[in-house]
Amino acid sequence: MNLSHIPADARFTLKPTWFVPSPIGLPDGAAARMGNGLIWFQGYELTARRDGARAVRVTIPVEGFADIVARLPDALAERAHRLAAHISAPRPPLALGDRTIRFDAPQVMAILNVTPDSFSDGGKHIGDPQAAADTGFAMAAAGAALVDVGGESTRPRAARLWEGDEIARIVPVIERLAAAGVPVSVDTRKAAVMEAALAAGAKIVNDVSALRHDPRSMEVVAAAGCPVILMHAPSAGDDPHDNPAGYADVVSDVFDMLEERVEACVAAGIGRERIMVDPGLGFGKGLADNLALVNGLAAFQGLGVPLLFAGSRKRLIGALSNEAPVSERLGGSIALAFRAAQQGAQMVRVHDVKESVQALHLWRGLADAGLSAV
Repeated sequence: MNLSHIPADARFTLKPTWFVPSPIGLPDGAAARMGNGLIWFQGYELTARRDGARAVRVTIPVEGFADIVARLPDALAERAHRLAAHISAPRPPLALGDRTIRFDAPQVMAILNVTPDSFSDGGKHIGDPQAAADTGFAMAAAGAALVDVGGESTRPRAARLWEGDEIARIVPVIERLAAAGVPVSVDTRKAAVMEAALAAGAKIVNDVSALRHDPRSMEVVAAAGCPVILMHAPSAGDDPHDNPAGYADVVSDVFDMLEERVEACVAAGIGRERIMVDPGLGFGKGLADNLALVNGLAAFQGLGVPLLFAGSRKRLIGALSNEAPVSERLGGSIALAFRAAQQGAQMVRVHDVKESVQALHLWRGLADAGLSAV
């Protein structure tokens, strides 16, 4: 395979492809494993860009990958090997006090919004911390590995919320959940809210701005030594959906931003083993962008950290379902969660916990059966 047409100054991503249920029966070196999970593949799709435009897209077999990329310029060959190593690197478990979240099979994060205006469950849990906590308990009992508590809506053009009000909404809920041993993440962009939530017992920070919105947030997370979820949004301002420029290649553009944020966190003292990423489905992205992200999810394994996918009840489903309202998007939500698991997502963020856990149990059963087939 001739790769001489790839520009020496190109940026590129690698996406696992040619998936197989098992490496059994294949020649040695013909398949590679994605992380420490149950997914095996036989090829890497290399997408190279120069000056923002796609220059090359080619599929390279796993067998012979090293020999083929050796023909690239040194800097490109080094990047290719690094991305391939990241794809296959084991994802260490998250140690959250007495709880551990493993990533050898996909996990479920439950959404618990304590807001009056979130797009799906706004107003459902506002003003009654005990009722909200009871919902969180039920989510954990249904199989959620993590309950994600948020107090500010991030829907398009949502009103900005004062951090004191956000703290007042979420801290009583987090305290109740944490006291009962439920692992909690806090969905916020504000450093003061992060501090209050962590003090109340939250174990993970989930920031839709990838620690860009508040200049103090990186310092807070590094000092706390807690895991962090970095989500892609086109804007770090008040409206994370603001995106007048659009994308040249949405998968590559999102990958590049998340790669930069991962490296910024590592430079700030946040260990790579404590970082997760989320491509931010629906945030400043149109239907075509969202579909491309879902189909390109496996490329984000090249970041070498666990991947969170959040497609539950989102606009994408309604757009493909005769404008089905939010309350009628369960089928699409389950389909997206299953598809994300097929592409290697280590965690899915959902509203409908019981149904999503059941879907992932089915996925796990199919994967196990594929690996054991002879």
